[in-house]
Formats: sequence, structure tokens, C-alpha cells
Amino acid sequence: VQLQASGGGLVQAGGSLRLSCTASGSVFEVNDMAWYRQVPGKQRDLVASISGGGTTNYVESVKGRFTISRNNAMNTVYLQMNSLKLEDTAVYYCNADISSIVPRTGKPVSRNYWGRGTQVTVSS
Repeated sequence: VQLQASGGGLVQAGGSLRLSCTASGSVFEVNDMAWYRQVPGKQRDLVASISGGGTTNYVESVKGRFTISRNNAMNTVYLQMNSLKLEDTAVYYCNADISSIVPRTGKPVSRNYWGRGTQVTVSS
């Protein structure tokens, strides 16, 4: 199973970016999905999350500016980022709880996965 993130880049303050992250491989079911971000020298922090049923949660600093959504048919999570600020500059990581079928038992087992980060840089 892999998580592949894309959509980062350089944008001016006030601009927008859309991040995508797709799960591929031996995916039986994708449950909770989330976006985290990290700046050098600091811990990785949760930005937004979305449950399998679509319940969303945001860190206070991005409420009203960022929107997390998902396409279950495509095993993809999105992060629409509007009104970007300098302090949004970070490496963004997607995270997901993914179930795969264990061949020996035929039963699903869930694991937590991280995607490679994608850099978001907001300039003045």
C-alpha cells in the first residue's frame, strides 16, 4: 500500500492550492484520512481530518480557509487551501488508516500509513 501526495508548490499570500493524496496497492478499505504539516525543527501537526463517513475536523488556524474532502471510489483525499498565509508554509503529509486483506486468513487488517510530503511555500 502506498500513499501518493501531489499538488504542492509556490504561491503568493492570499492564493490557493489543492493537495491530493491517493492510496494504491492492496487496498480493501480506506478509513480515516488526514493532512499534517511540518516545518523544520518542529513537530508534525494535524491540519485536518476526515472520517470514512465524511466527518471533518480542522485545526483552528485553518478553519474557514481550508477544506478537506475525499473521493471514496478513488481512495483519494483532497485539501483545498484558500487565502494562504506565510505561516502555512510547510511540508504537508497525508495520513490514512487503510485495511488490506491478509491472504492467509482472508480477513482485513488495518494499518496507518504516511505519504511522502509535498512542499507548500507561501510567499509575500
